[in-house]
Amino acid sequence: MNDVQAWPAEAGVGAGAALALIVKRDLCLSFRRPEQLLQPLVFFLIVTTLFPLGLSLELSTLREVSPGVLWVGALLASLLSLDALFRSDAEDGTLEQLVLSGQDLTLIVIAKTLAHWLVSGAALVLVSPLIALALGMPVGVFATMLASLALGTLTLSWLGAIGAALTVGLRRGNVLLSLIVLPLAMPLLIFGAGATDRALADLSTSGALYLLASLCLFTSTLAPFAAAAAVRIALE
Repeated sequence: MNDVQAWPAEAGVGAGAALALIVKRDLCLSFRRPEQLLQPLVFFLIVTTLFPLGLSLELSTLREVSPGVLWVGALLASLLSLDALFRSDAEDGTLEQLVLSGQDLTLIVIAKTLAHWLVSGAALVLVSPLIALALGMPVGVFATMLASLALGTLTLSWLGAIGAALTVGLRRGNVLLSLIVLPLAMPLLIFGAGATDRALADLSTSGALYLLASLCLFTSTLAPFAAAAAVRIALE
């Protein structure tokens, strides 16, 4: 079992308290494993650094490709940590204990997905301005870039929860997980990079941001139920 208590011994834990406990537990475990915490960030930095070296060092060229570079890097980096969303808890029996705790499995999925986003997606959003400056992006587009990345990475975490739940019982499910999530994430890449690109061109970004927000709301509504059903089947 993990070195952080999976569930309090007291009975009658409310839904809000249960969600907070699971999020806190997963965050503590993530910070106790710095290699898992830093792997997506390091990969994001490497990918976004290699693109300029392979294309051109001219600032105008870098600025034109910077939205796509940022989004491709963020998308691939987020995929690295999706496989561990349920797998480690399933392997040591913690996930089964959480299911048997009496709390709604959908609530458990929501808590674990939010914790995953906080240590992966939110971290990528926070370091993205450094990459944007290196790619020659003006500070004026940072608000749009940060908003689109926040919505996109959160949506990717919800989609990843479904893929991780479907592959939790497979020994080498990371490849299948990528095949499931990547096609579903293509609209995020298109609209996310498009929003930043329109901001660079000084055009309205509201349409792309509204679409990203709609996708985030849609996935956050349906993904927990789908992932919970997949986890329940995997544990049976």
